[in-house]
Amino acid sequence: MNRQFNRWALALAVAVALAGPAQAQTGDQAQASPAVSGNTTVHLIRLLVEQGVITEEQAGALMEQARREARAEQEAREPDVREGDVRVPYIPETVRDGIRAEVKEEVITQAKEENWAAPNTFPEWVSRVEWFGDVRVRNESRFRANDNSDLVADYQEWNDTEYDISVPNVFPPLLNTRQDRENLLRVRARFGLEADLGKHWRTGLRLATGSSDSPVSTTQTLGGGLSKKDIWLDRAWISWHPGIWTFTAGRAKSPFVSTDILYSGELGFDGVSAGWNGVSVGEHGAFFGTLGAFPLGYISDDFPSDEQNKKASEDKWLLGAQLGIDWRFQEDQRFLAALAYYDFNNIEGQRSSPCPLYAGYQSCRSDWSAPAFMQKGNSVFLLRDIVLEPGNEADTAMPQLVGLASEFQLLDINLRWRTPLFNDYELSLAGNYIHNLAYDEDEMFERSDGLILNNFDTNGELESGADAWMVHAAFGDDLDLARAGNWQVFFGYKYIEPDALPDAFNDSSFHLGGTNAKGYFLGGSYAFTPDLSARGRWLSAEEVYGQPLAIDVLQLELNARF
Repeated sequence: MNRQFNRWALALAVAVALAGPAQAQTGDQAQASPAVSGNTTVHLIRLLVEQGVITEEQAGALMEQARREARAEQEAREPDVREGDVRVPYIPETVRDGIRAEVKEEVITQAKEENWAAPNTFPEWVSRVEWFGDVRVRNESRFRANDNSDLVADYQEWNDTEYDISVPNVFPPLLNTRQDRENLLRVRARFGLEADLGKHWRTGLRLATGSSDSPVSTTQTLGGGLSKKDIWLDRAWISWHPGIWTFTAGRAKSPFVSTDILYSGELGFDGVSAGWNGVSVGEHGAFFGTLGAFPLGYISDDFPSDEQNKKASEDKWLLGAQLGIDWRFQEDQRFLAALAYYDFNNIEGQRSSPCPLYAGYQSCRSDWSAPAFMQKGNSVFLLRDIVLEPGNEADTAMPQLVGLASEFQLLDINLRWRTPLFNDYELSLAGNYIHNLAYDEDEMFERSDGLILNNFDTNGELESGADAWMVHAAFGDDLDLARAGNWQVFFGYKYIEPDALPDAFNDSSFHLGGTNAKGYFLGGSYAFTPDLSARGRWLSAEEVYGQPLAIDVLQLELNARF
């Protein structure tokens, strides 16, 4: 019985061994199982022959069956390898997932940069254009002293209307000097773009609002029966910037380091400029410089239109050169100094030759020298030498224009320092000094034939000057208002003598623009978000010389940018 039982046990073991290779296995077991299973089957079959359970022929058949099954299993595990085939090693699933995610991220990034993630959605040039804009809403009040002179002429309006000085008891156009104007609601909106043209070339364009074509302000006064507001071309330029140089042509922002005592922050510069920066001085400093030529006016091609003999070219230019140093003691501590020279070439007025307007002439030969735009403050004189009509001298019409009495060649010095303080606060200090090197009272009287109209004292002596200066201080937790909750307060003082600089191009808020003004300004700003801030300013100014004229301005505004 035991012998028979052992035979059956051996037979069962062989059956299990033969079936074993077909069972599913994983991991290291799967790699080791064919050899282990094959050896076991051979030993069991030999034992069956020795025990007389099966014959030698049957054992051979079982061995052949085991080899066929082992070969089939191996072929199932390892497909045929032919010449030229590449064996790929096993890669764990976690590694494959990591590779897949990394490749996906790189492809998506490249697709966004090259704009083929969503083909035909936007043209290629869109990716090279940057759009920007800002909106300002301001409430402005203007307060004028009751004892101001009420005989301050508006010389811009005078030239626009060619005021006739021969008409008795008719005042020239006059400025409002005594009546307040409260709560004027005003807006400024600007929208533009800059585009990369490749190979160091860029171009830009900006549109802006404005109540007029004044060069110093793009602010639009609301009202007017809810009429739509004007839009003006405010910027249009092309630039080339190889290396440390930048060349710009067209109508662009100021290329110079300056303050609004000389150039309004909204003033655009028509012309060409070349600037360079990045020339190192030691470890922390760098030189910079700028050259520029900007046309201020061209004489009309057919001037005078009613004469055969045309006037030779008498174009007006602003020529400027500046050299400075930008020194950074630390990453957030900076000192800047800049020295500039500006030649306002040919902008002074010229007295005309005798001009018989009564004979039907429409202009005099020096009319071209009248300024295109004035605010107030500069010394001015009568341009036209009008000939009286023979036999009708008392009734001869005398429409006049005025021009600038002084030449302007300016030395401009700017100093700026910005430094961190305690508790992450910042302090900024700035100073600006301007001197008109061409100021000469004797030349002014000679040029005008003694017909200067303004800036006289009660004794009839001309009161003017060639100097202007400004100091400014700001304090806050971030003077750039780069984050929500940032704030700053500021204070400053300005002093501008009548002929220290042209009155046409500086800030239009302090003393409502121009020269012959002194006083202080103060205010503060607060950022609600990085792109939305509020500001309040109080500007208080009065005349330096001449007739009394004190003007205070209050501005409360919201500024948004995008």
